[in-house]
Amino acid sequence: MIILGVDPGTNITGFGIINFEKNTYSRVISGIIRLPSSKPIPERLKIIYDEVDKLIKTYKPDEFAIETAFYGKNVQSAMKIGYARGVSILAAVHNGLPTSEYSPREVKKSVVGRGSASKEQVSFMIKSLLIIDQQNMKTDESDALAIALCHAFRMKNPDKKSMNWKQFVEAFPEKVIGE
Repeated sequence: MIILGVDPGTNITGFGIINFEKNTYSRVISGIIRLPSSKPIPERLKIIYDEVDKLIKTYKPDEFAIETAFYGKNVQSAMKIGYARGVSILAAVHNGLPTSEYSPREVKKSVVGRGSASKEQVSFMIKSLLIIDQQNMKTDESDALAIALCHAFRMKNPDKKSMNWKQFVEAFPEKVIGE
């Protein structure tokens, strides 16, 4: 199964595509869509839609996962992220992909084991779990891969919201490095 994860933003949108087979997860491709700040929001949204649509048509994912909107102190920023989410979801729906949404806390907990994990911890775990030797991975890219992995973990254990460390080790013994 191929899963496309998207970390939406109107300046940078991260994407990550993983292959999920049995207990094996691997990165297919990941990166960022850098959006020119000189362009107005509607033009940036078109770029996001077109790029996500192109990823779907090229890599033919079976599932689409995206982070839910996070509301901070800036309502304007939250609205812009909502727009980016909307056009990303629209691209998935237009291509007939089942779409799932996960909160930032849920993504962090599923990948790191703590909902309050830092972006650096998420990036470290993504590189470890997917065996990625890339020093300069952008946080938007690792977040998108984390969203895709969160969805894969949820598909593997549909009754569980997220795993604790003991459950993770039991589910993925091959990921544990010997003493």
